[in-house]
Amino acid sequence: MDPSLFLRGLIIGLSIAAPVGPIGVLCIRRTLTQGRGYGLISGLGAATADAVYGCVAGFGLTFISSFLVDQQMWLRLVGGAFLCYLGIKTLLAKPAEKAAEARGTGLLGVYGSTLFLTLTNPMTILSFAAIFAGLGVAETNGDYISAAVLVLGVFSGSALWWLLLSGGVSLFRSRFTPQALVWVNRISGLVVVGFGLFALWSAAASHI
Repeated sequence: MDPSLFLRGLIIGLSIAAPVGPIGVLCIRRTLTQGRGYGLISGLGAATADAVYGCVAGFGLTFISSFLVDQQMWLRLVGGAFLCYLGIKTLLAKPAEKAAEARGTGLLGVYGSTLFLTLTNPMTILSFAAIFAGLGVAETNGDYISAAVLVLGVFSGSALWWLLLSGGVSLFRSRFTPQALVWVNRISGLVVVGFGLFALWSAAASHI
């Protein structure tokens, strides 16, 4: 087993998670309005999805990746519609006066929503395939231990990013007034709806 696999997986996880997209916006918004715990759990949902796609690439499950690519129009439609729903819900939400309590049902909901959104993004598997190939880890030659170490690195890298992001954003939470949090909801909601509309448009365009 190559001892550098974990480090390379860590780099892959960070590079996939770091670009600010709809999940990043949701994580920042939830951290500001509900507290660091909710922001972190949101990110861990995305990190779990990254690990799932890391498994697909790392274990060489080509039939799954082919299916996901073949069905990318429907995945974009579902993911785009869900993003629009979350964006409108965020746009209309009233800011909390204090951090929400970390109750199981609430945490499960934010975890599940980001897990679902990341899994319905077909570009994620394409990104993993490209980065795995570029770093020379596309083939683990049937070594499941090496593949598992690689996937663990991917999850750790992605989770590390969300930990840093939610922790960094939470430092500024106390400086936001209730009126400022209203604008956080409005801007975040509009951005997320924009991502959703773009996903729906790209799905329609790919079908034409």
